[in-house]
Amino acid sequence: MKKIEAIIRKSKYRAVKEALHEVGVNFFSYWDVTGLGNEKTGHVYRGVSYSTSDIQRRYLSIVVNDDFADATVQAILNSGATGEVGDGKIFVSQIEECYRIRTGEKGGDTLK
Repeated sequence: MKKIEAIIRKSKYRAVKEALHEVGVNFFSYWDVTGLGNEKTGHVYRGVSYSTSDIQRRYLSIVVNDDFADATVQAILNSGATGEVGDGKIFVSQIEECYRIRTGEKGGDTLK
Protein backbone atom coordinates (compact mmCIF):
# COMPACT_ATOMS: atom_id res chain seq x y z
CA MET A 1 0.00 0.00 0.00
CA LYS A 2 1.07 3.58 -0.67
CA LYS A 3 0.25 6.83 1.03
CA ILE A 4 0.03 9.72 -1.40
CA GLU A 5 0.13 13.19 0.08
CA ALA A 6 -0.47 16.13 -2.21
CA ILE A 7 -0.41 19.86 -1.62
CA ILE A 8 -2.42 21.56 -4.36
CA ARG A 9 -3.93 24.93 -5.20
CA LYS A 10 -7.34 25.40 -3.62
CA SER A 11 -8.64 26.52 -7.01
CA LYS A 12 -7.73 23.11 -8.51
CA TYR A 13 -9.36 21.00 -5.78
CA ARG A 14 -12.60 20.29 -7.66
CA ALA A 15 -10.73 19.20 -10.80
CA VAL A 16 -8.38 16.96 -8.79
CA LYS A 17 -11.29 15.42 -6.85
CA GLU A 18 -13.13 14.60 -10.09
CA ALA A 19 -9.96 13.14 -11.65
CA LEU A 20 -9.42 10.93 -8.59
CA HIS A 21 -13.00 9.66 -8.77
CA GLU A 22 -12.51 8.86 -12.47
CA VAL A 23 -9.56 6.55 -11.69
CA GLY A 24 -11.39 4.85 -8.83
CA VAL A 25 -10.11 6.72 -5.79
CA ASN A 26 -13.31 7.39 -3.89
CA PHE A 27 -12.01 8.01 -0.38
CA PHE A 28 -9.41 10.46 0.86
CA SER A 29 -8.98 13.11 3.53
CA TYR A 30 -8.15 16.76 2.99
CA TRP A 31 -7.32 19.86 4.97
CA ASP A 32 -6.98 23.55 4.23
CA VAL A 33 -3.40 24.51 5.04
CA THR A 34 -1.16 27.54 4.95
CA GLY A 35 2.47 27.24 4.01
CA LEU A 36 5.55 28.91 2.63
CA GLY A 37 6.92 28.22 -0.81
CA ASN A 38 8.63 29.64 -3.86
CA GLU A 39 5.50 31.43 -5.03
CA LYS A 40 5.43 35.09 -4.09
CA THR A 41 1.86 36.21 -3.75
CA GLY A 42 0.63 39.73 -3.45
CA HIS A 43 -2.63 41.39 -2.60
CA VAL A 44 -3.96 44.74 -3.68
CA TYR A 45 -6.09 46.64 -1.19
CA ARG A 46 -7.39 50.09 -2.12
CA GLY A 47 -4.79 50.41 -4.84
CA VAL A 48 -1.84 49.50 -2.60
CA SER A 49 0.02 46.25 -3.28
CA TYR A 50 0.92 44.14 -0.24
CA SER A 51 3.28 41.19 -0.42
CA THR A 52 2.68 38.10 1.69
CA SER A 53 4.61 34.87 2.00
CA ASP A 54 1.67 32.83 3.37
CA ILE A 55 0.13 30.63 0.70
CA GLN A 56 -3.30 28.99 1.04
CA ARG A 57 -3.36 25.41 -0.23
CA ARG A 58 -5.30 22.17 0.14
CA TYR A 59 -3.55 19.09 1.56
CA LEU A 60 -4.78 15.67 0.40
CA SER A 61 -4.00 12.38 2.13
CA ILE A 62 -4.78 9.26 0.08
CA VAL A 63 -3.97 5.61 0.83
CA VAL A 64 -4.22 3.20 -2.11
CA ASN A 65 -3.14 -0.30 -3.01
CA ASP A 66 0.15 -0.44 -4.89
CA ASP A 67 -1.54 -1.00 -8.26
CA PHE A 68 -3.48 2.30 -7.90
CA ALA A 69 -0.50 4.46 -6.93
CA ASP A 70 0.64 5.46 -10.44
CA ALA A 71 -2.89 6.22 -11.65
CA THR A 72 -3.53 8.30 -8.54
CA VAL A 73 -0.36 10.34 -8.98
CA GLN A 74 -1.05 10.87 -12.68
CA ALA A 75 -4.61 12.00 -11.95
CA ILE A 76 -3.29 14.63 -9.54
CA LEU A 77 -0.50 15.74 -11.90
CA ASN A 78 -2.81 16.07 -14.91
CA SER A 79 -5.68 17.82 -13.16
CA GLY A 80 -3.77 19.94 -10.65
CA ALA A 81 -1.22 21.61 -12.91
CA THR A 82 -1.45 25.17 -14.16
CA GLY A 83 2.15 25.34 -15.35
CA GLU A 84 2.92 28.17 -12.92
CA VAL A 85 5.10 28.26 -9.82
CA GLY A 86 3.05 27.16 -6.82
CA ASP A 87 1.18 24.20 -8.30
CA GLY A 88 2.23 22.08 -5.31
CA LYS A 89 3.96 18.83 -4.47
CA ILE A 90 3.15 15.12 -4.28
CA PHE A 91 4.80 12.78 -1.78
CA VAL A 92 4.55 8.97 -1.97
CA SER A 93 5.46 6.71 0.94
CA GLN A 94 5.07 3.06 1.84
CA ILE A 95 2.34 1.96 4.27
CA GLU A 96 3.20 -1.08 6.37
CA GLU A 97 -0.32 -2.17 7.32
CA CYS A 98 -3.93 -1.05 7.37
CA TYR A 99 -6.74 -2.13 9.71
CA ARG A 100 -10.51 -1.68 9.45
CA ILE A 101 -11.58 -0.63 12.93
CA ARG A 102 -15.14 -1.98 12.66
CA THR A 103 -14.14 -5.58 11.85
CA GLY A 104 -10.47 -5.82 12.81
CA GLU A 105 -9.72 -6.92 9.23
CA LYS A 106 -6.27 -6.01 7.96
CA GLY A 107 -4.48 -5.65 4.63
CA GLY A 108 -5.21 -4.09 1.27
CA ASP A 109 -8.84 -5.25 1.18
CA THR A 110 -9.62 -2.73 3.93
CA LEU A 111 -9.26 0.03 1.33
CA LYS A 112 -12.18 -1.25 -0.75
